[in-house]
Amino acid sequence: MESAPRPGETAQTLDRGLRLLQLVADAPGGLTVTEAAARLGVGRTVVYRLVAALVQHGLVRRDTAGRLRLGVGVLQLARRAQPLLADAALPALRRLAEQVGATAHLTVAEGDEGVALAVVEPSWTAFHVAYRTGSRHPLDRGAAGRAILAGRLGDLGPVATVGELQPGAYGVAAPVTGVEGLAASVGVVALAALDIESVGPQVSAAATAIATALG
Repeated sequence: MESAPRPGETAQTLDRGLRLLQLVADAPGGLTVTEAAARLGVGRTVVYRLVAALVQHGLVRRDTAGRLRLGVGVLQLARRAQPLLADAALPALRRLAEQVGATAHLTVAEGDEGVALAVVEPSWTAFHVAYRTGSRHPLDRGAAGRAILAGRLGDLGPVATVGELQPGAYGVAAPVTGVEGLAASVGVVALAALDIESVGPQVSAAATAIATALG
């Protein structure tokens, strides 16, 4: 009979599998088994075993050229993690909405779109923007998406827009940084003009608080 793997061997296999998954995620054009073996510093046989396990769980797939790419199982894991992100963000969003008197939101990137993952409306205003959780928009339109794009380029300051997603709506947003694997922003949207000099630092502070909560 084949003996059970020792704890150290199991931990090493898990570590290699996770590293392989990260390598595939970081390779937009896919990864060959040979390339993966070289980057992991192991033989092709080891990579084949790791790939077989990841394919079985839907985390990795082979395209028509045989290159390794992320599987749909990764999307399922991401969707299950979204409620955790929203829960972590809610306290900071509530403070922001009450401070500014505007609807606050956490937006995450999915491909070339931004998705409103959590939304909090202020409790004391007579009128405010109703922003639906799950709303989608292109990343190059609206303060939330533009802040995500700016954050990818290392620009961490707040971004302001007017009427890009809704006529007459004003938005200010800042990227959430320092959370591995997360491309997101925190912002506010209002029906009246927002002074970026005063609102911008509050939005940036909320983004920092959320990054700390997630870290």
